[in-house]
Amino acid sequence: MRSPAGVGVRALWRTVGVIAAFSAALGSSAATGSAAPGGWQPLAPIETLDVQRYLGVWNQVAALPQPYNLECARDTTADYQLVDASNIRVENQCTTWTGATNRIVGNARVNDPVSRAQLHVSFPDVPLQNSLDGPTNYIVTFVADDYSWAVVGDPFRLSGFVLSRSPAVDPARWRAIRQIVADRGYDPCLLLTSPTPGGATDIRPLCTM
Repeated sequence: MRSPAGVGVRALWRTVGVIAAFSAALGSSAATGSAAPGGWQPLAPIETLDVQRYLGVWNQVAALPQPYNLECARDTTADYQLVDASNIRVENQCTTWTGATNRIVGNARVNDPVSRAQLHVSFPDVPLQNSLDGPTNYIVTFVADDYSWAVVGDPFRLSGFVLSRSPAVDPARWRAIRQIVADRGYDPCLLLTSPTPGGATDIRPLCTM
């Protein structure tokens, strides 16, 4: 999530297509939830996502760094708004290293009508990511009972995000986040905290929180 300023956010977002292409190449096991060769298991979704409760603004409080959000220095948010039964409007926004605001709007289409927790996220003019239909690249793998925080990723754990309704996270919540992230097959030391208003002020490995 960090880099020198000067690279356009739309160009950075193009790199997300690598995940989409990888998912398409290996996607049969991820789509069905079956084991891939060697016993590897794709990231599992929650049993049922209450889409109405999931809508609204989320603060990114930690994430596995991605090439497409290197320009984001702080205040990274995602705003989800219902379009229809199968589509959600996605608006991602952050503050750059120069203090400017970066914003991109896309769509999340439900790929799993049973859990509704597996979706394909797309963005206009982003190569390999500009089609409304495509392989799953957004999985809600954990959400708190009160929908106050969540952990999402892609089938191959190439991405991972910790989202929170509140930008501030207390020590007990950080401990719970670390445990869930590890339980879902991520290395907590590879995810980095995201500075947020009233929350984390620096960038450090999640395993140190």
